[in-house]
Amino acid sequence: MASSSSPATAAARKKRALTEQRFSYLSPALSPEVVEALKRGGFRRCTPVQAATIPLLLSHKDVAVDAATGSGKTLAFVVPVVEMLRRLPSPPKPHQVLGIIISPTRELSSQIYNVAQPFFATLKGVSSILLVGGLDIKAELKKVEGEGANILVGTPGKLFDIMERLDTLEYKNLEILILDEADRLLDMGFQKQVTSIISKLPKLRRTGLFSATQTEAVEELAKAGLRNPVRVQVKTEAKDAAQQDLGPSKTPLGLRLEYMICEPSKKSSQLVDFLVHNNGKKIMVYFATCACVDYWAVVLPMLNLLEGSPVIPYHGKMKQGPREKALASFSALSSGILVCTDVAARGLDIPHVDLIVQYDPPQDPNVFIHRAGRTARYDQEGDAIVFLLPTEDTYVEFLKLRGVPLMERECSTDIVDIVPQIRAAASEDRNIMEKGLRAFVSFVRSYKEHHCSYIFNWKGLEVGKLAMEYGLLQIPSMPEVKHNNLSLKGFMPVSNVNFSQIKFKDKTREKQRQKALKRKAEELAQEPPEPERRVREKPLKPKRKQTGKQRQTIQSKEDMDELTNEYRLLKKLKRGVIDENEYEKLTGFGDSDAGGSSDGEDKEKKKRSKEQKKLKHKGGKTRGGSVRKFEGKSKLKSRRK
Repeated sequence: MASSSSPATAAARKKRALTEQRFSYLSPALSPEVVEALKRGGFRRCTPVQAATIPLLLSHKDVAVDAATGSGKTLAFVVPVVEMLRRLPSPPKPHQVLGIIISPTRELSSQIYNVAQPFFATLKGVSSILLVGGLDIKAELKKVEGEGANILVGTPGKLFDIMERLDTLEYKNLEILILDEADRLLDMGFQKQVTSIISKLPKLRRTGLFSATQTEAVEELAKAGLRNPVRVQVKTEAKDAAQQDLGPSKTPLGLRLEYMICEPSKKSSQLVDFLVHNNGKKIMVYFATCACVDYWAVVLPMLNLLEGSPVIPYHGKMKQGPREKALASFSALSSGILVCTDVAARGLDIPHVDLIVQYDPPQDPNVFIHRAGRTARYDQEGDAIVFLLPTEDTYVEFLKLRGVPLMERECSTDIVDIVPQIRAAASEDRNIMEKGLRAFVSFVRSYKEHHCSYIFNWKGLEVGKLAMEYGLLQIPSMPEVKHNNLSLKGFMPVSNVNFSQIKFKDKTREKQRQKALKRKAEELAQEPPEPERRVREKPLKPKRKQTGKQRQTIQSKEDMDELTNEYRLLKKLKRGVIDENEYEKLTGFGDSDAGGSSDGEDKEKKKRSKEQKKLKHKGGKTRGGSVRKFEGKSKLKSRRK
């Protein structure tokens, strides 16, 4: 990373991060107990956001605070909450709620609660409780119902649940409501819960909204229940290595932001080289998905270059116990690597983080600022870098337009290729092979969900090179690759490897796999062979029974066609085209045997006479002329016979 700044530069940054305003000289004045608690925590001078916000809240104003991450927003609302409750004329009743602090995640809520404890302790007769998910709801309900609470700190889902189930808590005397990471509360789908919570609170209260990206959620402020809020906006001026202004920034003053553009197949090797050069620092590395975190948390520690470096995974699919343990372990380290997802991007105040690495850029560009803000907190310094592919270079200009200027860092030219070592490990351990395949598939699918799809175009991904970056033995079969002709150029297939024969190094898992394979083979052997599939003939649709009107129409048409045909033959006979014998033969009245008429002929004559009468009765005409004319011709024919 860029070399550390000189002591004079560091002192100048620290001076800009803090104001000359001391907590003890704020107006309205803070109580001695609160000032003493601040001193014990090492807080004597205010940051800009604290100097602007605390007096406004204590003067009974609603505030909407937009300030850089790591600028001290937590104390900016904890101190006013405590001061407002200290000024009450009498201690509150056990079930009388006076203050509520809502934040989007359980980690952030726990952090706020822990930071606030030294200040809550100065309040006599006031109790507080932390309400977050992952705990037994019945036990919490019993505790709240029995003991009560005056200050509620928690996530919107759990607070909503408690407020819906319990009628014992009173909210009519609420003094202050705080919504931390307000834009995130709305983005994460908590709008319904937040609206319901606010509807149960009195309108005569103070409300504060705090966020690092408040400007993107301005339209949501009215829904959050503010009354004529005062807008507090704190911006910093970013400078490059030569102390030249880069423009307004939403990031902390002590933060140096860089970017590196590298080829897809070399990206993982560049990461390892970067981690090696920053060995001994406390580093957070952000990946796109939980599966990616699980994969690289296994791969990185086994590499020779990173041998001995502690690598701790942290993501949203971990259970609450392991997550808390992982966070506590990394916080306690002086140096190490935390591989994580965006669940660790907001609000977490991990002490002394030196370096942030965004290996995969976030789907939401707003999260970029929150990731980088895990370092350079309060008046400290820190570095952050994002790895980009050549097709993603316009992301730099995009961030600059959003107030996040970056400086370029050249790729290392003498890096060690780690792909052969990853592939060798995958060919010996099925766990690594399967984790790699899952991580790669999840990465491609998360890439499709980027908000800046015109910059991160997933159809332009070089899948072959990216598969080499992950150290895969084969490219997984996935619809995104099959149906979209993604580039497979750059992938080098592994020869002489039977993927089905690769075993787990963990003997227990391999034993389970072998049992599953054996059981599957037995099931297949017991199944009868499938018969040849015959083409199923479509059944004929049953004919619908005709109505009397339909049958009459068909019969009339047949009769008319027969009469028309006979009249046509009669015209031919008159013109001499055919003789009488041919006429009789064609009309069916001829007799191939001797002279007299047979019974069949008499029947035919009767039938014809009947049809002619029917036509005459209807008054119909044939195509060749009237029925009466046709009857005359028929009588002539009978006399000739």
